[in-house]
Amino acid sequence: MENDRYDTPSRKEKNDEEASVIIPETAHQVSNDSWFQVGVVLSMGVNSAYALGYSGTIMVPLGWIGGVVGLVMSTIVSLYASALMAKLHEVGGKRHIRYRDLAGFLYGRTAYLLIWALQYANLFLINIGYVIMSGSALKAFYMLFRDDHMLKLPHFIAIAGVACILFAIATPHLSALRVWLGFSTLFMILYLTIAFVLSVQDGVKAPPRDYHIPGSGDNKIWAIIGAIGNLFFAFNTGMIPEIQATIRQPVVGNMVKALNFQFTVGVVPMHAVTYIGYWAYGSVVSSYLLNNVHGPAWVLGVAHLSAFFQAIITLHIFASPTYEYLDTKYGVKGSAFAPRNILFRLVVRGGYLIMTTFLSALLPFLGNFMSLTGAISTIPLTFILPNHMYLIAKKDKLSSLQKSWHWLNIVVFGCVSVAAFVAALKLTVVQTQTYHVFADL
Repeated sequence: MENDRYDTPSRKEKNDEEASVIIPETAHQVSNDSWFQVGVVLSMGVNSAYALGYSGTIMVPLGWIGGVVGLVMSTIVSLYASALMAKLHEVGGKRHIRYRDLAGFLYGRTAYLLIWALQYANLFLINIGYVIMSGSALKAFYMLFRDDHMLKLPHFIAIAGVACILFAIATPHLSALRVWLGFSTLFMILYLTIAFVLSVQDGVKAPPRDYHIPGSGDNKIWAIIGAIGNLFFAFNTGMIPEIQATIRQPVVGNMVKALNFQFTVGVVPMHAVTYIGYWAYGSVVSSYLLNNVHGPAWVLGVAHLSAFFQAIITLHIFASPTYEYLDTKYGVKGSAFAPRNILFRLVVRGGYLIMTTFLSALLPFLGNFMSLTGAISTIPLTFILPNHMYLIAKKDKLSSLQKSWHWLNIVVFGCVSVAAFVAALKLTVVQTQTYHVFADL
């Protein structure tokens, strides 16, 4: 058992740490949820409406071999990195319920602030993507029955933003999602099943498809690098400590159960719809698979609305660390539905989501947001930092081979992050030159 103990900072270092980093108590619930509920929360993120885009944003730039191998490998690596974070939840004889708290304990105040900024940038970009996705789904529903183009994508993004605000007011914290997890699961099953079945029908009837990787020269290389960023975005959490904070004791054992559920049962629908979508439509598949499928209007309408509502619920998961910070900072107390607390959520969360919605409508390039988010924050938070934090926490308890393995992960993912960032930035600049702001894509 000695080898399982974590090294902790010295008494002087610990005193310095406590003086430089103030860790507030949380206004949200802690240790309240079962491992299964947490596993469902994690699986919702994997199978969100984003999953309808992976045929186009991952498979098309990488092809069959690169796409399948890359997605399988990123699944395995993501499980490993997430398990490392779960094991770091209890270090130095205390729980660390926020990512930045753990970083501050291991590295100090500067890292506390930097990782706080990095995490919130990550979550903000993810939330922008969810608003774009929900707005795109709502527009697709509208276009099934009206082809007058009176309402454009920015209008639907604005409607989605209002729906997100209402949901944020009605749902005070992450543990309060209980009943909504059931609805979210239903919505998820509906749009993934409809997309899968209709893609199979189209694929069986379609002539031979073109699976060649599109593009040429530098553009093709940049697209491939951007798709690698999307591979890791698919399993993005960037908030394992915050989600783990909601789980019952024993927190490490239960979180490992939840992760095992996520990366076995939970990933099957996403993998299935990604491969089937690419098989059915080849290199012309879009970044929103339901735009390609053919079927009765009412069936497609159910799928689009399911994607719309599920994106709103899932956005709340990735916005919850921001909400927790604001609620804790401003001392929210008492009943969540007291008039004062409802007004607080309306003003504060509403302001946050209005800003998110505005930026979503301004630059609605969903595929590039996946790449950019993956490069800027997902890869560092989900892959680089867990390996380095594990090295710091274990210190001399690791063998030379184990240390080399973690350093290899750090270096490799560091290089991938830089390359993916450059590629995503280039592709975003190209699209902003092709489309005007508030584009109707």
